[in-house]
Amino acid sequence: MKTPTTQIPTSKKIFFGLGMLAMQMFPAALGVFMVVLVRDFGFDPLMWGLIFFLPRVVDAITDPVMGFVSDNTKSRWGRRRQYIFVGAILMGITFIAMWQLYPENGLNYNFWYFLILSVAFYLGLTIFSVPYVALGYEMSTDFHERTRIMAVSQWIGQWAWVIVPWFWVIIYDDTWFSSPEAGTRTLAIYVSIFCTALALVPALFIKGESSLNDKNLSPITLGNIRSSILTLVKGFKDAANNTPFMRLCVATFFIFNSFQTIAAFSFFIIVYYLFQGDAGAAGIWPTLHGSVGALLTTFLVIPIVTKMSEKWGKKKTFMISQAISILGYILFWFLFIPGKPYMFLFALPLFSFGIGGLFTLMMSMTADTCDLDELNNGLPRKEATFGAIYWWMVKFGTALAGLFSGIIMSYVGFDANLSAQPDGAMIGLRIFYSVLPVIGTAIAIYVMKNYDINEARAKEISETLNKRNAK
Repeated sequence: MKTPTTQIPTSKKIFFGLGMLAMQMFPAALGVFMVVLVRDFGFDPLMWGLIFFLPRVVDAITDPVMGFVSDNTKSRWGRRRQYIFVGAILMGITFIAMWQLYPENGLNYNFWYFLILSVAFYLGLTIFSVPYVALGYEMSTDFHERTRIMAVSQWIGQWAWVIVPWFWVIIYDDTWFSSPEAGTRTLAIYVSIFCTALALVPALFIKGESSLNDKNLSPITLGNIRSSILTLVKGFKDAANNTPFMRLCVATFFIFNSFQTIAAFSFFIIVYYLFQGDAGAAGIWPTLHGSVGALLTTFLVIPIVTKMSEKWGKKKTFMISQAISILGYILFWFLFIPGKPYMFLFALPLFSFGIGGLFTLMMSMTADTCDLDELNNGLPRKEATFGAIYWWMVKFGTALAGLFSGIIMSYVGFDANLSAQPDGAMIGLRIFYSVLPVIGTAIAIYVMKNYDINEARAKEISETLNKRNAK
């Protein structure tokens, strides 16, 4: 276990949080731009689903490998920073390239071009995100300081969801661009430059301890990379035997990925149900859905969840915040009202407790389970491996969510080329929009019912590790 660190300077928390802004803004922009593929490039829902699914499957496969590599890197810069730097650059280059699409190249060409570059982009995201998340886990050993670190990073990261929904307004405004396709091509360049600069901040300003003399690490050679599969299997086995950690993974899988499945539906429900397919008349309402929700998460949910966690503990706070989000999803069924688009805004404060509270708590709780793993299995610590496995669950679920989104849209008969949708299409989307995340969240609450690392248990683990390592 590393030298105990409790209080972290605010500047260091901010540097870490700027990386989170990049980590959230790239996928957020990708989600907004994906609408252009359906509305303006003619991708049908199943093609759209495959583009969501396949790159994320590759991403999910490479995450554990990257976790092993980062955990076992011997370097005077430590185990994380160099990968964060390289991943940031690769993400930036591929994000620009993947959006240089032209309708005249044809549907099949654009599909394969985008799919191949998406895989390259997600490889860059893996190289960046796995060591970046691990860097956050190992910044502090204090039970509550871990929550504060993640709260600051999530607070900063939430600004991605405040800013990005306005991209819809920009790319569909003909005073800015001649077409949405042209707007996407140009905006992707500016987004990439901005996000790459943010992603480089943790690599440049959060210094890691040299790992050159760490004898607990496995050498990373070509032969060891092949044999590392066995180590990864052991890492998965250790994680699977770490019951509290597996509860975090399963709960996150159901909450986040049921949300991801229906996330894009909000744009289509607002445009096609509230405004009968007239994107111009819908104006900024699709943008407000995402932007206002993110603002509420930033200024309301994250501060409240952080204070609740300090007073009542992480598990109880999780249960309460997710129960509140269920009420929000139910309210959306009643508050999507044609002619009164402002009504859905009243559901957003409750809805925002779901995702807003999830990662603030879960990333902090994962750091606690890494201590438990060291207690049970010894050194080296596996922050990157556990982080990779956790985000593997998230990313594989996200891949399935993207595929299911396309399948659901196809199943209900939704057609983006029609202003008047077939009978039942919008009712079907609205049913899935409210019911699916309620079911996912309810399952997650049940899974977390017996999570057993509270503050007292975390301190007991930490004290035992300190005494053991002092010997």
